[in-house]
Amino acid sequence: MNRKDLVKAISDKTGLPGDAVFTVLGEMNDIILETLKKEEDVKISGFGVFTLSKRGPKKARNPKTGEKVEVPSKTSPRFKFSKSFKQSF
Repeated sequence: MNRKDLVKAISDKTGLPGDAVFTVLGEMNDIILETLKKEEDVKISGFGVFTLSKRGPKKARNPKTGEKVEVPSKTSPRFKFSKSFKQSF
C-alpha cells in the first residue's frame, strides 16, 4: 500500500474528502519530523514510538584499498511498534 492507497482507504472508511486526508497525512509527517529535530520522541498510543538513535564515531576499513577510515557519529530516526500492535498479528 502506498500513500495514495492509504489516503483512499482512510477517505472511504471515514467519509472525509481525499484532499483533506492527504493534507492531514502530510502535516502529520511534517510534525513528526519537526518533533524529532527537537530531539523529542513521538508516541502514538497503540501504534508505536518514533525516536532518534545516536551512533558514536567508529573506525572502518575501505574494502578496496584496505585504508582505515574514521566514520563520524550519526543520528538517524527509528520506529518501534507498540506491544499491542505487534500482538495483533
